[in-house]
Amino acid sequence: MMPVPALVLTAGLATRLRPLSLVRAKAALPVAGEPLVGRILRWLHDAGIDDVVLNLHHLPYTLTGLLGDGTQLGMRVRYSWETPVLGSAGGPKRALPLLFADPLGPCTFVIVNGDTLTTARLEPALEAHRASGALVTMMLVPNTEPMKYGGVVVDDGDVVTGFVRRGSATPSFHFFGVQIVEAAAFANVPNDVPYETVGTLYPALIAARPGSVRAFRCDAEYFDIGTPADYLRTSLTLADRERRTSTGRAARIDATARIERSILWDDVVIAAGVLLRECVVADGVTVPADTSWHGVTIRNATGELAPGERRVDDLAIASL
Repeated sequence: MMPVPALVLTAGLATRLRPLSLVRAKAALPVAGEPLVGRILRWLHDAGIDDVVLNLHHLPYTLTGLLGDGTQLGMRVRYSWETPVLGSAGGPKRALPLLFADPLGPCTFVIVNGDTLTTARLEPALEAHRASGALVTMMLVPNTEPMKYGGVVVDDGDVVTGFVRRGSATPSFHFFGVQIVEAAAFANVPNDVPYETVGTLYPALIAARPGSVRAFRCDAEYFDIGTPADYLRTSLTLADRERRTSTGRAARIDATARIERSILWDDVVIAAGVLLRECVVADGVTVPADTSWHGVTIRNATGELAPGERRVDDLAIASL
């Protein structure tokens, strides 16, 4: 199969993940000891993709510092810079010249959301996309939580016919963040203007060219890190499954401290007598001696506090 490039969408502000996303871009968060973006790129590499573009806006250095040019991953990694954030359709439109020398020709690429963790196999979806002649093929699983997620409506022929909001009673599928697309799908997206796929572009394609947006149904596992609580749960689940640590680089933990089902990022210091239970401790934090914390995020209190945070000495604390 001819290799295709991939665009990983990592420019977003990740507001639902605050306050953690005030410290790192969402895709830079460590998940069971490995940055989320590293897991995504490894998944792409395993599928035969080694040419990747990331779009950047929020805390870009937390991503570029991890990946560089991709040499250490055996991949070519480049960056598409956005100011302002251009959205799920505007971002790909801006990145096309990096992905293809001639974006007006027949150009297939993969788009992966920067918070996607899945066991899905990409190769069968690519084959189905090429066989169908679609402009867009969205990888979908049954939407078993319609009160939490909006959904994609699909007919018996795997044609996407529309989208429903969270809470809808209409049977739907869940889009977990992987799609195969043609550059031509973005032909009518204005340059350097915020523009969305599900909200604007895909309904227009469905109306103008029925059958141009298709579904690839699968039963793959996917993991949610949309909120700090989701992130903690996913990271601990994968750490248990993979027998990996949830403690970052250069952490110093006093022998009298107790760490229970918690995540420590890089350069964390845990002083004597500390108890942490189901907490996330961000980069560079020193947790003071003889303190006990349960179900919170802890970061250094730099700048303004996020909604829901409170200041305790030099630390910003928020409930999960």
